[in-house]
Amino acid sequence: MPHLQHDGKNIHYEVHGSGTPLVILNGIMMSTVSWSMFLPDLTKNHQVILLDFLDQGQSDKLEADYRQDVQVEVLLAVVNHLKLDTFHLLGISYGGEVALHFALSHKARLNKLLLFNTTAYTNPWLDDIGKGWIQAAKTKNVELFYNATIPIIYSPYFYTKNIQWMNDRKSILYDIFTDDFLDGMIRLIKSASSHDVRTSLSDLSGLETLIVGSDYDFITPDFEQLSIHEQISSSQMFILKNCGHASMYEKPQDFLTLIQGFLSS
Repeated sequence: MPHLQHDGKNIHYEVHGSGTPLVILNGIMMSTVSWSMFLPDLTKNHQVILLDFLDQGQSDKLEADYRQDVQVEVLLAVVNHLKLDTFHLLGISYGGEVALHFALSHKARLNKLLLFNTTAYTNPWLDDIGKGWIQAAKTKNVELFYNATIPIIYSPYFYTKNIQWMNDRKSILYDIFTDDFLDGMIRLIKSASSHDVRTSLSDLSGLETLIVGSDYDFITPDFEQLSIHEQISSSQMFILKNCGHASMYEKPQDFLTLIQGFLSS
């Protein structure tokens, strides 16, 4: 898979299919691999571009702390390298935050913006959750980090009903949660601590935007998506029922339907 050199670091990206470009941005614990199950459907009508942020997946790790502006520059470097004049941009959670920052700086390059389980700022609730995740990551105790982060990402209904799937996924994540991964997570969480675009959101009016939340999202509750929707006059909003923060895994068919319907409208 191709890598792009940006500011002395390797950025991993992937291009799948053909058609109107759709760039997808990962949630904080995700990588390009996370989207494999969706590619057969998404590439039917679109060229899908995936990328790993710095400190994610197959992209290089950093050493010092940084702000999300660094990830905006990573995204800009990838789309410029691919010569994408305009494209659709989709982000979930952390990726949605980066998407908002990018949209505010490069609105003219976006055809449509899709935000799943995203917040306009790191409120005290989310900030304290992040601090707890950092403390768990610092212990390098994989079981502790899993228990501190994963259950709250899912709705209690899904977690309980699909406990075998969760246990199977646990064995996979235990292998992923290496010391390097956990150090990267600490920096990623810190980079989002200063995220706040609330006073600028109205600047995105005129950009067709889909905002999706979940009624059992305990990380970025649905009132946060409502706040974004109220400030972007050209936005549509949808709330997934009986669903948690990990909406793409809990409601994969609804997730796909919302994307495909919005992009084809």
